[in-house]
Amino acid sequence: MSKRRNHDAAFKPRVALEALKGERTVSELAQAYVVHPTMIHRWKKALLEGAAGIFERGGKAAVAEIDEDTVRGLHARIGELAVANDFLSRKLKPWTGK
Repeated sequence: MSKRRNHDAAFKPRVALEALKGERTVSELAQAYVVHPTMIHRWKKALLEGAAGIFERGGKAAVAEIDEDTVRGLHARIGELAVANDFLSRKLKPWTGK
């Protein structure tokens, strides 16, 4: 059983660009770089989808804004869960012996 390899951020676009050039097939690239062809297809797709973000104003993609109602709702839910955890931890103490 082989271990998963983590490829650095510079390696993936280099391989994806080479695949986009079309000088060699994906199978040839996979064999040359010892990578599964599916990974090259994924990297190529990610490169094409993310390329528009490079040309966004300021060089950064727009950050999704979260409205205040969502934040308030999430904080309320966190409070409810904290109370429930506290209650359950107190009720379980007699059985755990702590």
